[in-house]
Amino acid sequence: MLQVSFAEPSCLYPQTALHLEWLETNGRGGYASSSLLHCHTRKYHGLLVANLLEPAGRHVLLSKFEDSLSLGEEEHFLSCHQYPGLFFPQAGHCLRTFAQAPAPCFTYRLGNLTVRKTILMLEEEGTVLFRYDLEDGPDELLLRLRPFFAFRGFHGTAKKNPFFAEGTVSIKDGFKIQPYPHMPALFLSAGTLATFSPGPHWYYNFEYPVERERGYDWQEDLFSPGTLEIPIKYGQSTVIAASLHRSAESPGRQWAEEERRRTAWMEEEERLAAPLAEEDRELFRQLLRAGRQFLITTSDGRPAIIAGYHWFDEWGRDALISLPGLTFCSGQADKGFAILETLGKQEKDGIIPNYFSPDGKNNAYNSVDASLWYFWAVQQLLKYTGDLQSIERTLWPVMKKIIKNFMTGTLFDIRMAASGLLQAGHAGTHITWMDAVVGGLPVTPRGGFPVEINALWYNALCFARELAERFGESPPCSEELLQGLPGAFQEMFWIEEGAYLGDVCFQGSLDRSIRPNQLLALSLPFSPLTAAQAAGVVQNVQEHLLTPCGLRTLAPQDRHYRGRYEGNTEKRDSAYHQGTVWPWLLGPFGEAYLQVQEDKQAAKAFLLGHLRTFLGQHLREAGVGCVSEIFDGDPPHTPRGCIAQAWSTGELIRLYRLLQDI
Repeated sequence: MLQVSFAEPSCLYPQTALHLEWLETNGRGGYASSSLLHCHTRKYHGLLVANLLEPAGRHVLLSKFEDSLSLGEEEHFLSCHQYPGLFFPQAGHCLRTFAQAPAPCFTYRLGNLTVRKTILMLEEEGTVLFRYDLEDGPDELLLRLRPFFAFRGFHGTAKKNPFFAEGTVSIKDGFKIQPYPHMPALFLSAGTLATFSPGPHWYYNFEYPVERERGYDWQEDLFSPGTLEIPIKYGQSTVIAASLHRSAESPGRQWAEEERRRTAWMEEEERLAAPLAEEDRELFRQLLRAGRQFLITTSDGRPAIIAGYHWFDEWGRDALISLPGLTFCSGQADKGFAILETLGKQEKDGIIPNYFSPDGKNNAYNSVDASLWYFWAVQQLLKYTGDLQSIERTLWPVMKKIIKNFMTGTLFDIRMAASGLLQAGHAGTHITWMDAVVGGLPVTPRGGFPVEINALWYNALCFARELAERFGESPPCSEELLQGLPGAFQEMFWIEEGAYLGDVCFQGSLDRSIRPNQLLALSLPFSPLTAAQAAGVVQNVQEHLLTPCGLRTLAPQDRHYRGRYEGNTEKRDSAYHQGTVWPWLLGPFGEAYLQVQEDKQAAKAFLLGHLRTFLGQHLREAGVGCVSEIFDGDPPHTPRGCIAQAWSTGELIRLYRLLQDI
C-alpha cells in the first residue's frame, strides 16, 4: 500500500506536505482534492467538485472543512489555511501518515491521541463521505467542523457578492444550502448527535500560491454558515456526508457499500498484477488504481475518458492514446469498446473531435491525428480481445469514412498528396499534438507533412487493408499506393547524417529538429522503415531525448530548447513542446526499443529498471499515487502540469503489459 510518512521534525512547518496533493474521484468527472495538509494551494482544490449537467461542467461546491478536535480547553486543527501574511494554524501540524488506498486516509497523532480521517466519493454519485476514527486516546472527543462553500466554476474563484443566498435549511441530521437558484442544493448530513450552530460569515482572501505562480487569480472568498459539533467515540466510526441529494441510506451504510465495491476492484488489480515480478506488482497496482480515475460517465450519460485532473476535460486525442492502457490492458475491455463506439459516432468529415465541450454543443474538430489514433486503438482492441465481429459491425464503417475523407481532402487542408503521404495544415495551424499557441501563432509550427502523422497514416492504411481482406471487401486504397509509401516516407524524412527522421516537411523544407515524434514510425504495428533505420531512430532518441521521467520534446542542443516549464501562461506554453518531458512517450519508446534490440530479455530488464526508478520516486512526489502530465527537461526534472494525466498513466500500464509478454 502506497504511504507517505512524516517524522516529528518535518511537521513543524510542513512545506513538503503542502507540495503533495491527493485526489479522489467519482466516475462522473467529479473529484475531491487538496494538499496533504488540507490547505488548498490551487483554485481547483475542493472537497466536492461536481461535474454538473446544468450548469454544464465541473463546479467547486464544498471547498473545504476547517476540522478540529477539542479535548477540554485544547483544540487541535486537522486542516490549514493560507491567508495574506498568515498560515493558520501557526503551530506545528499533527499529520503523521497519508495512505492512498482504498481511499485517501490521513492519520493524525497528538501525544497519545491518534485519529484517522478518510475521504471517500461514491461511485457515479455527487456524494463525498468523511469518516473519523478515534484509534487511541480518551473515550470521547468533540469534532468541530466549519464548512466553507464556493459554488462556482472550477476555473474561477469566488468573491463575496449580494447574490449569494446565505441561509440554510435544517434537515433531520444536518442542513441544506442553495446559494444560487441556477445551481443545485447541497445537503450536509452529520448524524443525529451533531449540533449545528449558525454563524454565517464570509472569510476573505484564502491564498492559492500555485495559481499565483501560474499567473492566475489566486485569492478567494469563501462562505461559512456556521459550525457543526459532533462527539466521536473510541472504537466507533463517525461518517459525515456532503451530497447533491438526500439519501434514504445512512452515511455509514453508504460507506460500507462503497468499501465493498472497492474491495472487489482491489482484488481484480491483484489478479492483473500477479504475473509481474514482486517488485513491480505494487507499482502496477497503483497505476491501475490511478487509471480508474479517468474512466467516467459524462453528465449526459456517455462513456468517456477525462484527460487529466484537475483542469482537463474530455479530449479525443488523449482518450485514444490512453484508452488501450486504461481499458484493454486493465481488465475493462467493455468500457474501451463503448468509448470507441461513442467516439466514432462523433466523427464528422473524417475528423474525430479533438475537444468535447462540457455542454456537448461546442465540440472542436481541429485535430488531424485523433482520427488516425482511432485506427491504432482499434488495433489494440483486436490484439487484446480478438473481437473482429464487433469491429466489423460498429467501428469499421467509421474507419472507412476517415480514410475516404483524408484521401479526397477535408478540414484544415488535410489531404493525400500524389506521393500517397498525408498533408495537413499550414504555417498558422496547430492540429497535431504539439499544439501550443502564443500570440495567436503555433509555438511549434508543424503544418505540411508531419512525421508522426504520416507514420499513423501508413499504419492506418495497412490495417485497413488487413481488415478489408478479413471482411471480404476491397481495400480502401490500391496496393500500388501502399507499396510506394515506405519509399516516399523515407525520401521525405530520413536524414542519413545522424541516422534519424526529420520532424516536419513544409514547402519542400525539412525541419531537422530531433523530436520524439519520429518514434511512431517504428512503434506502430506497421512501419515504413528498414530495420537499420529503426535502430538509428531509437539510438538517436535514447541519446538526446530520454530522461528518467519520459522523453523530452526537443533535444537540449537545439536553440529553441526550453528546459524549465514555469512562469505565466505565455512562458509555459513556449516551453510545452520545446524540451518539456512527457511520460506518455515512454510507451512508444519502450515498444520501439523492444523491436530493435536483439536481446529481448536485456531490453526488458532495461525498461523495467527505468519504470521502477521513475515510479518508485514519482508516485510520492506530486499527486500521490498519480502520474503527472509533464516534467522539466532539465534535471532534476520537476513534475509540472496537472497532477494526474490519462495518457501518462495509460501508456505506462500498456508498457508494463508489453514487458509482461516478453
